[in-house]
Amino acid sequence: MEQGISHPPSRRPEWLKVQHTASEAFKTVRQLIQRSELHTVCESAHCPNIGECWGQHRTATFMILGDVCTRHCNFCAVKTGKPTQLDWSEASRVAEAVKKLDLKYAVITSVTRDDLPDGGSGLFSATIQTIRHTVPDCRIEVLIPDFKGNSKSLKTVLDARPDVLNHNIETVPRLYPVVRPQANYQRSLNVIRFSKEQGARTKSGIMVGIGETPDEVFRVMDDLKTVGCDSMTIGQYLQPSVMHLPVDRYVTLEEFAEYKRYGNSIGFRYVESGPLVRSSYHAGDQK
Repeated sequence: MEQGISHPPSRRPEWLKVQHTASEAFKTVRQLIQRSELHTVCESAHCPNIGECWGQHRTATFMILGDVCTRHCNFCAVKTGKPTQLDWSEASRVAEAVKKLDLKYAVITSVTRDDLPDGGSGLFSATIQTIRHTVPDCRIEVLIPDFKGNSKSLKTVLDARPDVLNHNIETVPRLYPVVRPQANYQRSLNVIRFSKEQGARTKSGIMVGIGETPDEVFRVMDDLKTVGCDSMTIGQYLQPSVMHLPVDRYVTLEEFAEYKRYGNSIGFRYVESGPLVRSSYHAGDQK
């Protein structure tokens, strides 16, 4: 296939086989999400760690701005189309869920809303502020879209003072036309750069096994460090459905370890690198 995406490998290795059992804690989290009429990236993006996060840690990554994205990225399982009207009550519902789950660390992400003048940054700000008021001791990480590079929208989020500002670079520049056709590699780097210049603690993430080479991953890590990224995550791409891009290869545990070693060597504050790592995986443990 074009742009370096090849035919998928036939079998998933043992380290990627996740057993999920619906524990009582899992059911409690699911019922709370449903009753609160909230969305999570755990469900919408078919995250393989949902059993661990919901069932063992009683935590979830909340997804605001609805559950319909205006972009169509070829790796992502989140629904795309015409979003519903903005629901400002999401902010208070998320805050109440954070309180009921007794979270010490909350991760808030969203769909991309290119249909909104501010890209949804106002609701991000409102959600951060409402959580601060409702659960003052909870640390907050936001995983944001690029807001089309609008610095005013980005500053709206930053002015609400999240503890961590996360924006995923997702893949290497060469694969953007296939993986993220409506995004721009330099624009995403600029989100991290601007956030760092505003004094934020910054974070980003990348998928591997989607057609990139190790040298390209190292170069992305260099680029992120250059623009002021503090921490990053690296995880195996898994095909959400037959309609999405195939897996190019299953990255070995040794290669994941090498990415972590390299990240530490160039000065990242924290690197989480492994097959099942996702943006918010063990986020509260990252110092």
